[in-house]
Amino acid sequence: MRKLLKVIIKVIAILIALPLVYILISLIFTVIPISEKESIGPKTHTIYLTTNGVHADLVLPKKLIAPEILNGQVMHPADAYFAFGWGEENFYINTPTWADLKFSVAFRAAFLESKTLMHVTRYRTARSNWISVKITDDQLKKLNAYILNTFDRSTGTTQLVQGATYTADRDNFYRAHGNYMFYRTCNSWLNAGLKKSGMKGSLWTPFDFGVLRWYE
Repeated sequence: MRKLLKVIIKVIAILIALPLVYILISLIFTVIPISEKESIGPKTHTIYLTTNGVHADLVLPKKLIAPEILNGQVMHPADAYFAFGWGEENFYINTPTWADLKFSVAFRAAFLESKTLMHVTRYRTARSNWISVKITDDQLKKLNAYILNTFDRSTGTTQLVQGATYTADRDNFYRAHGNYMFYRTCNSWLNAGLKKSGMKGSLWTPFDFGVLRWYE
Protein backbone atom coordinates (compact mmCIF):
# COMPACT_ATOMS: atom_id res chain seq x y z
CA MET A 1 0.00 0.00 0.00
CA ARG A 2 2.85 2.37 0.85
CA LYS A 3 4.55 1.67 -2.45
CA LEU A 4 1.33 2.41 -4.33
CA LEU A 5 0.89 5.62 -2.37
CA LYS A 6 4.45 6.71 -3.21
CA VAL A 7 3.83 6.02 -6.91
CA ILE A 8 0.62 8.05 -6.82
CA ILE A 9 2.39 10.95 -5.11
CA LYS A 10 5.19 10.88 -7.69
CA VAL A 11 2.71 10.86 -10.57
CA ILE A 12 0.83 13.80 -9.05
CA ALA A 13 4.09 15.68 -8.51
CA ILE A 14 5.10 15.13 -12.14
CA LEU A 15 1.71 16.26 -13.41
CA ILE A 16 2.03 19.45 -11.37
CA ALA A 17 5.67 20.04 -12.30
CA LEU A 18 5.34 19.61 -16.07
CA PRO A 19 3.05 22.60 -16.67
CA LEU A 20 5.22 24.75 -14.41
CA VAL A 21 8.38 23.74 -16.29
CA TYR A 22 6.63 24.43 -19.62
CA ILE A 23 5.56 27.90 -18.49
CA LEU A 24 9.02 28.69 -17.11
CA ILE A 25 10.80 27.62 -20.30
CA SER A 26 8.21 29.47 -22.39
CA LEU A 27 8.74 32.71 -20.48
CA ILE A 28 12.54 32.43 -20.71
CA PHE A 29 12.48 31.81 -24.47
CA THR A 30 9.85 34.53 -24.92
CA VAL A 31 12.13 37.27 -23.57
CA ILE A 32 15.14 36.20 -25.67
CA PRO A 33 15.02 38.34 -28.83
CA ILE A 34 15.93 37.34 -32.34
CA SER A 35 17.06 40.56 -33.98
CA GLU A 36 15.68 41.81 -37.26
CA LYS A 37 17.91 40.85 -40.17
CA GLU A 38 19.30 43.54 -42.40
CA SER A 39 17.02 43.90 -45.41
CA ILE A 40 17.84 45.82 -48.58
CA GLY A 41 15.56 48.73 -49.35
CA PRO A 42 13.41 51.17 -47.42
CA LYS A 43 10.52 50.15 -45.18
CA THR A 44 7.72 51.46 -47.35
CA HIS A 45 4.99 48.94 -46.49
CA THR A 46 2.78 48.92 -43.40
CA ILE A 47 1.40 45.68 -41.96
CA TYR A 48 -0.28 45.08 -38.60
CA LEU A 49 -0.33 42.72 -35.65
CA THR A 50 -3.41 42.10 -33.52
CA THR A 51 -4.73 39.72 -30.86
CA ASN A 52 -8.06 38.68 -29.39
CA GLY A 53 -6.39 37.79 -26.10
CA VAL A 54 -5.66 34.22 -27.21
CA HIS A 55 -4.48 34.24 -30.82
CA ALA A 56 -2.18 36.81 -32.39
CA ASP A 57 -2.86 37.47 -36.07
CA LEU A 58 -0.93 39.03 -38.91
CA VAL A 59 -2.93 41.68 -40.80
CA LEU A 60 -2.07 42.68 -44.35
CA PRO A 61 -3.73 45.29 -46.54
CA LYS A 62 -5.36 43.57 -49.50
CA LYS A 63 -3.11 45.41 -51.94
CA LEU A 64 -0.04 43.80 -50.33
CA ILE A 65 -1.31 40.21 -50.43
CA ALA A 66 -0.05 37.84 -53.12
CA PRO A 67 -2.82 36.98 -55.65
CA GLU A 68 -2.26 33.25 -55.02
CA ILE A 69 -3.34 33.71 -51.42
CA LEU A 70 -6.53 35.51 -52.35
CA ASN A 71 -7.42 32.88 -54.95
CA GLY A 72 -10.35 30.92 -53.50
CA GLN A 73 -10.89 33.29 -50.57
CA VAL A 74 -14.38 34.35 -49.52
CA MET A 75 -14.45 38.14 -49.72
CA HIS A 76 -16.45 41.26 -50.48
CA PRO A 77 -15.16 43.95 -52.88
CA ALA A 78 -15.05 46.39 -49.95
CA ASP A 79 -12.74 44.18 -47.85
CA ALA A 80 -9.45 46.06 -47.51
CA TYR A 81 -7.54 44.14 -44.80
CA PHE A 82 -7.06 40.43 -44.18
CA ALA A 83 -5.92 38.97 -40.85
CA PHE A 84 -4.20 35.57 -40.98
CA GLY A 85 -3.75 33.07 -38.16
CA TRP A 86 -2.96 29.35 -37.87
CA GLY A 87 -4.12 26.86 -35.28
CA GLU A 88 -5.47 23.44 -34.28
CA GLU A 89 -8.81 22.73 -35.92
CA ASN A 90 -10.91 21.85 -32.88
CA PHE A 91 -9.25 24.39 -30.57
CA TYR A 92 -9.43 27.18 -33.13
CA ILE A 93 -13.11 26.81 -33.94
CA ASN A 94 -14.30 26.22 -30.37
CA THR A 95 -12.07 28.69 -28.50
CA PRO A 96 -12.47 32.21 -29.88
CA THR A 97 -11.66 33.64 -26.39
CA TRP A 98 -10.14 32.33 -23.14
CA ALA A 99 -13.66 32.24 -21.65
CA ASP A 100 -14.52 29.48 -24.14
CA LEU A 101 -11.54 27.31 -23.24
CA LYS A 102 -12.28 23.74 -22.14
CA PHE A 103 -9.69 21.42 -20.60
CA SER A 104 -10.49 18.57 -23.01
CA VAL A 105 -10.01 20.84 -26.03
CA ALA A 106 -6.75 22.30 -24.69
CA PHE A 107 -5.35 18.86 -23.78
CA ARG A 108 -6.12 17.42 -27.19
CA ALA A 109 -4.56 20.40 -28.96
CA ALA A 110 -1.43 20.36 -26.81
CA PHE A 111 -0.61 16.65 -26.77
CA LEU A 112 -2.34 14.97 -29.72
CA GLU A 113 -1.11 15.94 -33.17
CA SER A 114 -4.15 17.03 -35.13
CA LYS A 115 -5.29 18.84 -38.25
CA THR A 116 -4.84 22.58 -38.50
CA LEU A 117 -6.63 25.49 -40.11
CA MET A 118 -5.87 28.95 -41.37
CA HIS A 119 -8.23 31.57 -39.97
CA VAL A 120 -8.83 34.57 -42.22
CA THR A 121 -10.69 37.61 -40.90
CA ARG A 122 -11.67 40.40 -43.27
CA TYR A 123 -11.92 44.10 -42.42
CA ARG A 124 -13.07 47.08 -44.45
CA THR A 125 -11.22 49.62 -42.30
CA ALA A 126 -8.16 49.46 -40.07
CA ARG A 127 -8.64 49.14 -36.29
CA SER A 128 -7.15 51.59 -33.80
CA ASN A 129 -5.83 48.78 -31.55
CA TRP A 130 -3.75 47.18 -34.30
CA ILE A 131 0.01 47.47 -33.97
CA SER A 132 1.51 48.92 -37.15
CA VAL A 133 4.83 47.57 -38.43
CA LYS A 134 6.91 48.98 -41.25
CA ILE A 135 8.58 46.42 -43.54
CA THR A 136 10.62 46.26 -46.75
CA ASP A 137 9.74 44.71 -50.13
CA ASP A 138 11.88 41.67 -49.30
CA GLN A 139 10.22 41.12 -45.93
CA LEU A 140 6.77 41.44 -47.51
CA LYS A 141 7.68 38.89 -50.18
CA LYS A 142 8.84 36.41 -47.53
CA LEU A 143 5.73 36.97 -45.40
CA ASN A 144 3.49 36.27 -48.39
CA ALA A 145 5.43 33.09 -49.16
CA TYR A 146 5.13 31.95 -45.53
CA ILE A 147 1.37 32.51 -45.49
CA LEU A 148 0.86 30.88 -48.89
CA ASN A 149 2.85 27.78 -47.95
CA THR A 150 0.77 27.32 -44.79
CA PHE A 151 -2.49 26.99 -46.73
CA ASP A 152 -3.32 23.51 -48.00
CA ARG A 153 -3.59 24.20 -51.72
CA SER A 154 -3.39 20.60 -52.93
CA THR A 155 -6.53 21.23 -54.99
CA GLY A 156 -4.94 24.27 -56.64
CA THR A 157 -6.59 26.85 -54.40
CA THR A 158 -7.35 27.52 -50.75
CA GLN A 159 -9.82 25.01 -49.27
CA LEU A 160 -12.74 26.57 -47.40
CA VAL A 161 -14.14 24.74 -44.37
CA GLN A 162 -17.87 25.02 -44.91
CA GLY A 163 -19.86 26.41 -41.97
CA ALA A 164 -16.81 27.18 -39.82
CA THR A 165 -16.84 30.84 -38.79
CA TYR A 166 -17.03 33.18 -35.80
CA THR A 167 -19.00 35.83 -37.68
CA ALA A 168 -20.58 34.65 -40.93
CA ASP A 169 -19.96 37.86 -42.87
CA ARG A 170 -16.41 38.58 -41.72
CA ASP A 171 -14.24 35.48 -41.28
CA ASN A 172 -13.66 31.94 -42.55
CA PHE A 173 -11.44 28.92 -41.93
CA TYR A 174 -9.34 27.09 -44.53
CA ARG A 175 -7.43 23.81 -44.52
CA ALA A 176 -3.77 24.20 -43.56
CA HIS A 177 -0.49 22.32 -43.47
CA GLY A 178 1.21 21.28 -40.25
CA ASN A 179 0.24 19.72 -36.94
CA TYR A 180 -0.50 21.57 -33.73
CA MET A 181 1.33 20.63 -30.52
CA PHE A 182 2.21 22.31 -27.23
CA TYR A 183 5.50 23.47 -28.74
CA ARG A 184 3.92 24.55 -32.04
CA THR A 185 1.03 26.89 -31.29
CA CYS A 186 -0.88 29.53 -33.19
CA ASN A 187 1.37 32.22 -31.76
CA SER A 188 4.60 30.33 -32.38
CA TRP A 189 3.47 30.01 -36.03
CA LEU A 190 3.27 33.79 -36.33
CA ASN A 191 6.50 34.30 -34.40
CA ALA A 192 8.28 31.87 -36.74
CA GLY A 193 6.85 33.65 -39.78
CA LEU A 194 8.14 37.01 -38.65
CA LYS A 195 11.61 35.62 -38.00
CA LYS A 196 11.72 33.77 -41.33
CA SER A 197 10.81 37.04 -43.02
CA GLY A 198 13.80 38.75 -41.44
CA MET A 199 11.81 40.52 -38.74
CA LYS A 200 12.23 40.63 -34.99
CA GLY A 201 10.73 37.93 -32.77
CA SER A 202 11.20 35.75 -29.71
CA LEU A 203 13.53 32.77 -29.71
CA TRP A 204 10.30 30.77 -29.25
CA THR A 205 6.97 31.64 -27.73
CA PRO A 206 3.53 30.04 -27.39
CA PHE A 207 2.03 33.35 -26.21
CA ASP A 208 0.47 36.24 -28.11
CA PHE A 209 2.40 38.77 -25.98
CA GLY A 210 5.60 37.00 -26.98
CA VAL A 211 4.93 38.14 -30.55
CA LEU A 212 3.52 41.59 -29.86
CA ARG A 213 6.05 42.70 -27.22
CA TRP A 214 8.70 43.50 -29.84
CA TYR A 215 6.41 45.87 -31.75
CA GLU A 216 4.28 47.59 -29.11
